[in-house]
Amino acid sequence: MNFEHLDLDKLKTYSLNDRNHLVSKTLLVEPEDPPGDFMAGFPEILATNNLRLLCKEGAAAYNDSRKISLAMGAHVIKCGLSLLIIDLMERGILTSVSLNGAGAIHDFEMAFCGGTSEDVLAGLRDGSFGMARETAEAVNGAAVRAADGGRGLGETLGAEIEESDLPFKHASIVAAGARLGVPVTVHVSLGCDIVHMHPSADGAAIGAASMNDFRTLCSLVSSLEGGVWLNIGSSVVLPEVFLKALSVSRNLTGGPNDFLTADFDMIRHYRTQKNVVERPSGRGMHITGHHEMLVPLFRWGMILELARIEKGGEA
Repeated sequence: MNFEHLDLDKLKTYSLNDRNHLVSKTLLVEPEDPPGDFMAGFPEILATNNLRLLCKEGAAAYNDSRKISLAMGAHVIKCGLSLLIIDLMERGILTSVSLNGAGAIHDFEMAFCGGTSEDVLAGLRDGSFGMARETAEAVNGAAVRAADGGRGLGETLGAEIEESDLPFKHASIVAAGARLGVPVTVHVSLGCDIVHMHPSADGAAIGAASMNDFRTLCSLVSSLEGGVWLNIGSSVVLPEVFLKALSVSRNLTGGPNDFLTADFDMIRHYRTQKNVVERPSGRGMHITGHHEMLVPLFRWGMILELARIEKGGEA
């Protein structure tokens, strides 16, 4: 059956600068030193013991030049945590970051105008939801250029933001990856992101750019032996992508087999339970709670544990 496509060139768009943002630069949390040994104030039980173990193994991995990889959903950015993630990258604690398509979009918007996230309900009523011109031009354009150059979407978008004069590019995780040489991969589900509604969306280019990032992720996962895989706020896409990358790696290299996995989220989900906590290595944990609490706690815990090792304590 043949259906006539709607003419996307007739879409009514607007400037990202004119949109009301639900999340602004005022929410960004600046990296601060931990308040003493804050973990001493937590009872040694359940989730706090998991956090202690995660930070202890993470610090040991860091000291032995093993990998600590972060996979994160867009809500982490919308909670004002980008600068904390970038700080962990700058310290060399995070050796790679993987985002879904929405993560790349919110990351760009924060860099562009210091604000992101729109009123979806209001925008759906009049069809203005997702119609910001600059977001589509930047992300879809980066996908085309990435595909043409045989590169990943994360690498290309990051380099373009880093080389730009965007006023808040210091808050961009993908730009930090380009600046620091830390791989940032973007894993897109076609039709899921606002930029896919625009006529500039080239499905073949988006697919090729995201596939390049998937193959990069397979290589990253192959070097995860003795390291840590941390999933924060992605309940479907990144747990599924991770499991496939792990299978590719084991098929080709036989590993990794011994590494720690952890899932941070507000509730527990089936795929994170299976694909992050249970199936990969048998050494996984859930730490359930809000991102705006757990991410700062993890960062502080890592800094304290590394300081303890530096002073002669055990890893």
